[in-house]
Amino acid sequence: MDRFTISLDEQLAAAFDGLIKERGYATRSEAVRDILRSHLQASEQRGNVKGACVAALSYVYNHHERELSERLATIQHEHHTLTISTMHAHLDHDECIETVILKGPVAQVQQFADQIIAERGVRHGQLNLISGEFTKPHTHGGSTHRHLKPHN
Repeated sequence: MDRFTISLDEQLAAAFDGLIKERGYATRSEAVRDILRSHLQASEQRGNVKGACVAALSYVYNHHERELSERLATIQHEHHTLTISTMHAHLDHDECIETVILKGPVAQVQQFADQIIAERGVRHGQLNLISGEFTKPHTHGGSTHRHLKPHN
């Protein structure tokens, strides 16, 4: 394992220590490793729309918006090969939140997310994408399939 030293001013160090405590990290090193992995992965994903991914798309929408629920369901059905699962919850009398778990090519997942978020009445959409690689096809339990292994 490589070691390196960084210098932080007192205010930044105190804020970082607060984040470490809030998120339950045992050490600064663990927190720094997670932050670096996150930033490196985000950088890789911006440059690699040809790879594969798993993703969670979450969005809030007004269920009174004319035919919005039907439009969202139609988009999900049109992308059924990407959609693993959808969770729906009511926030209040007007607003709902949905989270859609996706798996597939990065470009297709991003296009799906953009299409959902752009629908009139959808608010606060966010895609959390984790890049990976599909394994070679294999058979067990009578079916041939591939898994997606996230990048480190």
